[in-house]
Amino acid sequence: MGDHDGAVALVTGGSQGIGQGVALEFARAGAAVVVHGLTQDFAEETCALIRQAGGEAEPCWGPIDDQATSEQAVATALTRFGRLDHLVASAGIQRYGDVVSTTPQVWDEVFDVNVKGVYLAAHAAVPSIRQNRGTVTIISSVQGVANQNQVAAYAASKGALNALCRGMAVDEAAYGVRVNAVCPGSVDTPMLRHSAAEHSDGTPEGLEAVLALWGTSHPLGRIAQTSEIGQVVVFLASQRASFITGADIRVDGGLLCRIAAPLPTN
Repeated sequence: MGDHDGAVALVTGGSQGIGQGVALEFARAGAAVVVHGLTQDFAEETCALIRQAGGEAEPCWGPIDDQATSEQAVATALTRFGRLDHLVASAGIQRYGDVVSTTPQVWDEVFDVNVKGVYLAAHAAVPSIRQNRGTVTIISSVQGVANQNQVAAYAASKGALNALCRGMAVDEAAYGVRVNAVCPGSVDTPMLRHSAAEHSDGTPEGLEAVLALWGTSHPLGRIAQTSEIGQVVVFLASQRASFITGADIRVDGGLLCRIAAPLPTN
């Protein structure tokens, strides 16, 4: 018996990266999963992985900043499985630049996907989640707490998500709904690999070297796997986390607990 037997989870951005890791972990815990992706092919691929492992999954797809996408996702959950217990808002994009080099169009793109997309998913899903005293988990980032250079729009969007999490947690407590944010460090995802490729020599070995280098910034000495983020999300959605709400949970391999200034080793 899993922690989530009989439960239904909707995972936006569930077709790739962290979202896919979350979807797979929910299925392993016994939940049926509605997997949202930008396109049908990726959403169906993740559903196929879940079904091959003996789980239940249903795909949905479309731009997460389009209200109709989230409405259809919730309708899919209710039609296919008859209920909705958990929302995990994982869909997001990364763009680079400071406030001068970031165009208004890029700024709007980041906020439309990363912030408005989470709002729209919650707007559609929370009425059903209230009925089951379920949970909402937002995939934020350590960049919402401490920042690299050249990530002005992305960092601002993640800070906004942490604030949205707190606001929703306060509002939804009256309905028995818990809302938390998970703030990962570097995670082995297609998005991270795309970023690493921009800093590598163009070879597979060079890409892996960049990922390994980025891993050294975490005291644990490596980047995370998507399943490690997924396991935390599944825990937060379980009764074992019944008194946790409004929290920003760092899953960062110790990234933010180490002072960057080095001391002599001899």
